[in-house]
Amino acid sequence: MKKTSHEITPDHQERAVVVSLVTQELKREETYDPDYSLAELIRLAETANVEVLGTMTQKKEYADSKWFIGKGKAQELKELLEEKGANTAIFDQELSGAQVRNLEQFLDVKIIDRTQLILDIFAGRAKTREGIIQVELAQLSYLLPRLSGHGKNLSRLGGGIGTRGPGESKLETDRRHIRDRISELKRQLQEVVKHRTLHRERRKKTGVFQVALVGYTNAGKSTLLRQLTQADVYVENQLFATLDPTSRSLKLPSGLEIVLTDTVGFIQNLPHDLVAAFRATLEEANEADLILHVVDSSTEMMTIQMKVVDEVLEELGAHGKDRITVFNKIDLCTPEQLEMLMTEGDYLRISAYREEDLGRLIDALEKHLMGDSRTYRIPADKGDVISLVYRVGEVLENEVDGSDMLFKVRVNNKEFDKIGYMLAAYDSARAPQGENRGETSEHV
Repeated sequence: MKKTSHEITPDHQERAVVVSLVTQELKREETYDPDYSLAELIRLAETANVEVLGTMTQKKEYADSKWFIGKGKAQELKELLEEKGANTAIFDQELSGAQVRNLEQFLDVKIIDRTQLILDIFAGRAKTREGIIQVELAQLSYLLPRLSGHGKNLSRLGGGIGTRGPGESKLETDRRHIRDRISELKRQLQEVVKHRTLHRERRKKTGVFQVALVGYTNAGKSTLLRQLTQADVYVENQLFATLDPTSRSLKLPSGLEIVLTDTVGFIQNLPHDLVAAFRATLEEANEADLILHVVDSSTEMMTIQMKVVDEVLEELGAHGKDRITVFNKIDLCTPEQLEMLMTEGDYLRISAYREEDLGRLIDALEKHLMGDSRTYRIPADKGDVISLVYRVGEVLENEVDGSDMLFKVRVNNKEFDKIGYMLAAYDSARAPQGENRGETSEHV
């Protein structure tokens, strides 16, 4: 069979022109920057092993319902594709099935939008059963209403963007079969969610603190996890280098053991189908006792990236969680960038590759989770109460004062919330006459 110029073969790399449409609606979005979004699309394409040969930007009040960028601009795009020898056009916004069909027929190249590109990258990175299920579910949910517009895409030879994951044979079947497959994937995912929920409940019962690493993709979360816990995780300077969540234990100097979980990186316009499919994974942030928001402080788009993370956390219901902002990659910052970093609230400026910075981060974790020190006066013969003191925290100092013991303790906040009132009540009852009751029970 004769191959057309845009069919992909193993020795025929996808070569693309990336296209951005800047509408009035997008301009009103606080986190949208057209230049940055287009640059990020190029990085996404390169992450998917696509050679980017050129770019095109169109400014319109609204997207064209038939051609997305308008018929005249579509003609310009066709000429640019032919001039560059490109076989793919990648659009920075989500396209409808009809728009894909019209553009594909007119341009005679493969048409991919931002959502499909991200899904394709995820399909190549998912390794665990949970990750594979979630990606396939997101891909099928995205493709189901667009099947009529992807006919040519799905029959191209040799794969490429948009054909990884579920595979051509599944995507060419009818809608009923795909709906059945979606139902089956949701059932499998529910089983995985039950398993993950049991793990969470088990960790809660044991009193282990859970800390979630969240942040924009490529902020350095996986690097930080590896440096802190010596975890064997893939680290690379690219978007979505790691996809599957990884949890590792970390023992703090006080002896307190915590669980650090690296979550999937966020990105501008993260596909809704992907957020929905990965909700069980992303909810690690919602279940955490503390969130470490890892920020790439060396990027010029730091503020926008932070806002994107805030929006996703708010969507997950985790916006009000205790949080420490970790400005990573300060070794790559200019003096001007360092001056712009936050100076108020819970934050740290670090490089994940500096031992002293990691030490400061561990100290911050311990202080946040263990709380401040408190002093208790307990009768020396009250062994059960003394053991309780050791249980709720780290004993920093102890001394004998007559028939009493004085303990200076850094308190484990989680345990103190459960049983600390017993200590406070007991100590208040022993307050010497003339003193304000409760004054000796705690000292911060």
